[in-house]
Amino acid sequence: MSAQRRTPGSQASLREANRQRIIDAVKKHGGLTQVELATVTGLSPATVSNIVRELSAGGVVNTSQSIRSGRRAQHVTIAHAVGLVAGVHFAARHMRIAVGDVSATIVAENHMPLARDHRADNEMDRVTILLADMLDSLDAGLPDLIALGISIPAPIDTATGVIARPGIMRGWDGLPIAETMERRIQRPVFADNAANLSALAEHRLGAARGKEDSVFVEVDDGVGAGIVIGGHLYRGGSGTAGELGHTVIRENGPLCRCGNRGCLEAVASGRSLLRDLAEVHGALKLNDIVVKAMSGDDACVRALGDAGQSLGIAIANLCNILAPDRVVVGGEVGRAGEMLLGPIRRELERSVLTTPGSLPELVPGQLGRRASVMGAILNAAERAQA
Repeated sequence: MSAQRRTPGSQASLREANRQRIIDAVKKHGGLTQVELATVTGLSPATVSNIVRELSAGGVVNTSQSIRSGRRAQHVTIAHAVGLVAGVHFAARHMRIAVGDVSATIVAENHMPLARDHRADNEMDRVTILLADMLDSLDAGLPDLIALGISIPAPIDTATGVIARPGIMRGWDGLPIAETMERRIQRPVFADNAANLSALAEHRLGAARGKEDSVFVEVDDGVGAGIVIGGHLYRGGSGTAGELGHTVIRENGPLCRCGNRGCLEAVASGRSLLRDLAEVHGALKLNDIVVKAMSGDDACVRALGDAGQSLGIAIANLCNILAPDRVVVGGEVGRAGEMLLGPIRRELERSVLTTPGSLPELVPGQLGRRASVMGAILNAAERAQA
């Protein structure tokens, strides 16, 4: 008799679904006791115990004894036969640090706000402490770390390892970022531009999957782009390719933080939106603009539309040069969806020189706020093992 097929309601399917629930819970929390797993997943302690035993035998999870509330408990973490990789994304106003494996499956994560003009040395000290704590929660330590990837929202000169244009991130100027962090953790460290790393992650795991030539445009506090050509990240000769935000689109326009006038970033970034909307709404956060626009606030809708039009002009120029298959838009402002993408798309339709039906696809990013830190993990894993 032939083996029975698995049907959606079969015991085998149910057990597989329960296995995945346990794996997802352990990944999300970085490690849980079996009692905690039962609470989080809603499964019975006996079911959790049996599945954990199977997963441990299969090398999917590690188990170790721990003490919780004075009692012995079985602590469950994801097994990493090939080691752990960490990534940290330093943005203008927040930091995200994550630990994962070489495929960027994240098993521990932390996120916190930063002061506007934070200093590199302070934040690197904080990352060192946080990373040690996060690894400890995974029953690991710094020696178990293959590498650390750092994501910075500024162009990094590959020859020197420092930010290529002073003034873009005050407090980080003149600092060899990877080298400085390596001295703290005694592990390989690789630093790159945030948009580059987001482009890498979206190409491998997100909205640009399956496309050999793509552009990722990050619209956040600033504006940047990451370029993938022939399936590989393109950094250019000095490592600073993709600085879309610092292309001039408005002669004698607003002063940009790079020192030029009329840069795309000076008229269409999150920073410029906050500046322009301050007269109407006072102090806002980027997420507030998106939420208010979705609620129908005229000023925010108009501001996003104007930003989209300016972005569209710059992206159309880039498409005429590179002819990518797909353009992915991400970042905090990118979360506005069609309110931002609509005006961009109209400019692409108007200005990109291509045959009918061959216009590059314009889509939102799939990896959200994690894109850059996931890219940092992928980049560090690749370069450490090269």
